[in-house]
Amino acid sequence: MRVFVTGGTGLVGSAVVAELLGNGHTVLALARSDASAAAVEAAGAEALRGSLADLEALRAGVARADGVIHLAFGNDFSSPEALAGNVAEESTAIGVLGEELVGSERPFVTVSGTPLTPGRPATEADPVPTDGPVGGRGRAVTSALGLASRGVRASAVRLPRTVHHDGAGGFAGLLTDIARRSGVSGYAGDGSQRWPAVHALDAAVLFRLALEHAPAGTSWHAVADEGDAVRDIAAVIGSRLGLPVESVPAETYGPLGPIFASDQPASSAHTRSALGWEPRHPGLLEDLANIRP
Repeated sequence: MRVFVTGGTGLVGSAVVAELLGNGHTVLALARSDASAAAVEAAGAEALRGSLADLEALRAGVARADGVIHLAFGNDFSSPEALAGNVAEESTAIGVLGEELVGSERPFVTVSGTPLTPGRPATEADPVPTDGPVGGRGRAVTSALGLASRGVRASAVRLPRTVHHDGAGGFAGLLTDIARRSGVSGYAGDGSQRWPAVHALDAAVLFRLALEHAPAGTSWHAVADEGDAVRDIAAVIGSRLGLPVESVPAETYGPLGPIFASDQPASSAHTRSALGWEPRHPGLLEDLANIRP
């Protein structure tokens, strides 16, 4: 299958591109810079120059593909306005990608986060949030899944709080970055809130399986660790960086503060059973030992 991938040079995207190429697919990856294009080509894929905001490039990519995996998302979390801009840009892109696939029966794999379900781990049957800081993303992905009735084999892979590789990535990576800058390995509240996690290489396998096999309108959880306590995550980060480990105000994390303070374990029991997905790489706490002091 020839697969058009957005976000193909990020932590998750680069792993997905390698997974696809390693399993007989060819890849056309969106590249917004010369450096990204070079990385795509070095991986063995073909680059298509353009950004997520370049709607004509998105249409061109879909026209040349047998299936689409959408992974791109802005990395500016500096303010509520910046986060809202990221969400709005992605929502428009998802809409364009989906419309170009209508009536083709081609697969369209989108991405979102695991939902919050107070008092229990979230499951694949739970809806993603459609309000709050990233509610727009939930609305866009829900709309994409609705394309199942219009001849698109749309599915969604839900990523947990942290997708990690060699100690980097996800919300745990943000905790590490903030710890380096502030001199404190912090956590919001008492740190008992739990974050699910997955290794990027395991997540990549699930994206491939969804592309190849997921029925239209379905959602899947790329969750290996159901929920690590944030204070345990902060403790490993503090140990690796030689920093004190302390509770800090949720405001430390800007617009992500409410999310960082919430308890959000998630299950992947259905995903493992239905798609035969089985994580094989190190869990988050073990992988964080790779953080460079």
